[in-house]
Amino acid sequence: MKIGVLVKQVPVSDSSLRVNPDQLWVEEGSLNFEMNENDSYALEEALQIKEQSGEGEVVAISMGPADRTPKIIREALSKGADRGIHIVESSSHESDPYILATLFNEAVKDEGFDLVLSGLQSDDMSTGQTGLILGELLGMSTATMVVETEIQGENLKVKRELESGWFQWVTLSLPACVTIQSGINQPRYASLKGIMSAKRKEIRELQKDELMTGDSLQSLSKMYVQHKDKRTEMIEGDTQEIVSRLVDVFKSEAKVL
Repeated sequence: MKIGVLVKQVPVSDSSLRVNPDQLWVEEGSLNFEMNENDSYALEEALQIKEQSGEGEVVAISMGPADRTPKIIREALSKGADRGIHIVESSSHESDPYILATLFNEAVKDEGFDLVLSGLQSDDMSTGQTGLILGELLGMSTATMVVETEIQGENLKVKRELESGWFQWVTLSLPACVTIQSGINQPRYASLKGIMSAKRKEIRELQKDELMTGDSLQSLSKMYVQHKDKRTEMIEGDTQEIVSRLVDVFKSEAKVL
């Protein structure tokens, strides 16, 4: 079975974020990056499926700058992925999930994947849309919030997490594209042997600008850090006026009524 896994590099969760002067993204110079948590579970699930079948190939796919993205692909390779695909992003950071999915589609449409896995969402943008749109563009069966998978011949049976503690079993025909929920497995650590072998594995580079096929459907207009202000208002008047003002504050400002 040939499996593609989308992996993304995101700022470490406890990073101190500063907004760029243009207010369109954060300053990355002082940040440390790590593999997106949901994607690490997707990678582990792909590796386990390959191991259970006894054959196949796992391909790690990522997009980002040339100076740091290969590191996250090498991490996937050191854990057991067979090769990588890097979409080199030299222009501004792309935030539109449709364009992201389009770029990944252009990069992998000739790969002939039986299965494409991605994390449910990324820790930085959290749109939860890229994997879904990619499945549609590739013409694959799709499922979201998957917490268990089972290969059944030409089909994939998945357990989906719903609201209020409910779950749903769905059978998809292969090829399929699913988004993985955290906690589905226990991601492995890279072994010393895996780290050494990762240096010899192929990472194919593709240029983002050469893959672009359309305009973004959404964009960031402004990014800023939320500021909280404290103020005190003295409510005066008779009892009826004070009560009326309090009710108005609770409804329109505090929004507790």
